Amino acid sequence: MLEALILEMIRYYSGDAKRIQHFIKVHSYVRLIAASEHLEERTRFTAEAAAIVHDIAIHLCEEKYKDCSGALQEKEGPALARQMLDRLGFAPDVTDRVCYLVGHHHTYDAIDGMDYQILVEADFLVNLCEEEEDADAARTVCRKIFKTGTGKEILRGLYALEQEEP
Repeated sequence: MLEALILEMIRYYSGDAKRIQHFIKVHSYVRLIAASEHLEERTRFTAEAAAIVHDIAIHLCEEKYKDCSGALQEKEGPALARQMLDRLGFAPDVTDRVCYLVGHHHTYDAIDGMDYQILVEADFLVNLCEEEEDADAARTVCRKIFKTGTGKEILRGLYALEQEEP
């Protein structure tokens, strides 16, 4: 099912290689972190599905608001994700949780599960690199946001941070 969702998102973002590459990278990090942190299979599946569709509202927000801020993506994304997931036959409980995650993936003060935590960490790993942030920004994000050992290890590797740093 995840492969079908990836292909559907590639069609959805057709012609926008940057956005396709973004969600593929986020999904890859989610998959790695979830496996390394030994997430239960259903939670891992949900986290991966959320990673694939987490930014589904970007084009709509650009067209509708001329802005694709996190808050607008959170507002518009769940309905779009639900349509796609329902069309592909995802289980209702998975769809509900994925839509919740899509609607909160830029909200960092109410993380309520490992699927949410890992999605946020993976998105930060990709965004920090895509936005060419420096090691100081990575240290700050690591200290304030990252909770998983695997996420911290990846961030340390990307930015050559010392092991004892958060």
